[in-house]
Amino acid sequence: MEKEKDFKNPQYYENRELSWLKFDNRVLNEARDKSIPLLERLKFVSITSSNLDEFYMVRVASLKDMVHANYKKKDIAGMTASEQLAAINEKTREMVDLQYNTYNRSLLPLLKKEQIHIIDAFEDLTEEQKKFVDRYFEENVYPVLTPMAVDASRPFPLIRNKTLNIAALLSKKNTKSEKQELDFATVQVPGVLPRLVQIPSEEENAKCFILLEQIIEKNIDKLFLNYEVLCAYPYRIMRNADLTIDEDEAEDLLKEIQKQLKMRQWGEVIRLEVESGIDKRLLRFLKDELKVAEEDIFCIQGPIDLTFLMKMYGLPGCDHLRYKPYTPQKNPKIEPGENIFELIRKGDIFLHHPYQTFDPVVDFIRQAASDPDVLAIKQTLYRVSGNSPIIASLAQAAENGKQVSVLVELKARFDEENNIVWAKKLEQAGCHVIYGLVGLKTHSKIALVVRREEDGIRRYVHLGTGNYNDSTAKLYTDCGIFTCNEAIGEDATAVFNMLSGYSEPLSWNELSLAPIWLRNKFMKLIGRETAHAKCGQPARIVAKMNSLCDPGIIAALYEASAAGVKIQLIVRGICCLKVGIKGVSENIEVRSIVGNFLEHSRIFWFENNGADEVYMGSADWMPRNLDRRVEILFPVLDDEAKKSAKHILEVELSDNTKAHLLKSDGNYEKIDKRGKVLVNSQMQFCEEAVAAVPKQDHVYRERVFIPAEPAE
Repeated sequence: MEKEKDFKNPQYYENRELSWLKFDNRVLNEARDKSIPLLERLKFVSITSSNLDEFYMVRVASLKDMVHANYKKKDIAGMTASEQLAAINEKTREMVDLQYNTYNRSLLPLLKKEQIHIIDAFEDLTEEQKKFVDRYFEENVYPVLTPMAVDASRPFPLIRNKTLNIAALLSKKNTKSEKQELDFATVQVPGVLPRLVQIPSEEENAKCFILLEQIIEKNIDKLFLNYEVLCAYPYRIMRNADLTIDEDEAEDLLKEIQKQLKMRQWGEVIRLEVESGIDKRLLRFLKDELKVAEEDIFCIQGPIDLTFLMKMYGLPGCDHLRYKPYTPQKNPKIEPGENIFELIRKGDIFLHHPYQTFDPVVDFIRQAASDPDVLAIKQTLYRVSGNSPIIASLAQAAENGKQVSVLVELKARFDEENNIVWAKKLEQAGCHVIYGLVGLKTHSKIALVVRREEDGIRRYVHLGTGNYNDSTAKLYTDCGIFTCNEAIGEDATAVFNMLSGYSEPLSWNELSLAPIWLRNKFMKLIGRETAHAKCGQPARIVAKMNSLCDPGIIAALYEASAAGVKIQLIVRGICCLKVGIKGVSENIEVRSIVGNFLEHSRIFWFENNGADEVYMGSADWMPRNLDRRVEILFPVLDDEAKKSAKHILEVELSDNTKAHLLKSDGNYEKIDKRGKVLVNSQMQFCEEAVAAVPKQDHVYRERVFIPAEPAE
């Protein structure tokens, strides 16, 4: 008899952090793709930089905390925290080298061909440009700078997280002593001024730029008049930004988070970036003062912090170097201005963003706020845009005397300050604001409108896979549903009662919630496919998500695969599952789509012996989503909506342009396109959305892709 397989064997799992670095490498590959317009490629370099910053501030920081705490437990791939840090360091260095190679050797020469010049050394300026730069420094930069010397009476200043700074070695002028006394000084490159400064060009129609730090370096002697500046080099530090809040001890969560945000500036230095060729004495001083380990110093072959390239993306007069902007189309079932509640009563409405506009969701809340028959609006908010029309409508609804309950998740990482502002605004307008459940982030996306109608009270619900954020809804692919299904309406009420008053229903009609019921639901659904396969019945799982790293779910998928279930996974980011292991994962394929939009929707399709079930939700297959967050999984019940959800999965499974396939060696490879009809799923969805709208309705507006929030 065959020995039973241990599906939890660490050899069958990929380390989470290394898998994430592979994802950032896939993003970087877009910057290396010659078929993509030039400014789009610059944008991808910028995104890899901001991704890496966040990865260090949060993931690397928490591994460092584990090492300090002498935490020896291994991860699912059998690695200790210090082993993970060593592997991350090696892979990050390879990636940063590739990033700067791409920038220096491919992108800069291509920009030059297009008469766009980025001058990275002030020595390369012409005489006229030097005069311009000096004048710009005097008028715009000098008044803002605060040079800081370090000596016996002046301690080393606090260097703020992620800021660009210039370190200089100075010696006093006219000193008679034999031995040259060296002094250290630092000056912060002001974030309030543009990093990229346009300067005159000698060529007609050419665009010429210089980086702000170069302007400061060129004029740094003006900051230290009695000194000779021996050398000056830019540097930047990354600090531990993982907030630790003991909610049980926190009297007032709002105040505690505000306090912790200030602490982010003081966290341990976990990475120091310096310009390559930096003076050794200067580097030694920085290393000692910032208490940074040798292995955490990165020597950079070019400008530090490439996120400034996002500013290049919007250059005027360069439309030929960008994709033609896409305008989200209207939903065929929703005519703008119509009564949205009447439309929902006709049947469930499926939404697919950004191919279809997010306006109906904003409109749903706006109409509810002014509708005299609406009694209550309840909504969860995780990340909201800077000037959110949804917030304005909720405040308006409260002022109109409606019951408005809003759950604002204060702990949405790097959006805490924004969310504190909104929470206070909503409270002032008379909304009931709930700050989530202790110890759990509320990540679910749900809005409930309670309306008085002729035949009694009716509940209208919007459920989605993405945040109620009208800005990111133009950049992230997400799905949602409007419904007035009674069973879902009852569940929606129960969700909000649970969030505001701790009353947990004994059973649910249609919704499944984390952290209590959702893991079991997924395990049952996967288990049911396994049982069908063992009986020789049709069994298939197609699942799309951002990340897959939950060991329980992966073991269940391995068991299903071993039983013969066909499993197709579309996982954008982290994937700790390995494919092609004999007798374990031979029936599993994993693909990752990296395109112009950020893939963010979560859709799950279980074949169930021919009686298909399709679900969508806010949760990835990660321990944090299943065990430490309030998440909602909802079924797609309407036949037409189910067809739409399955169509999304089918098109993405046939994508051979933007999809990368996971190989058994753990690497991702683009699909061989030779002899195939090209399928770019994102482009196809754009075309389908345009085709679904009558021609006279097409109006084109600008859309610019900027990662406005960290990908969850």
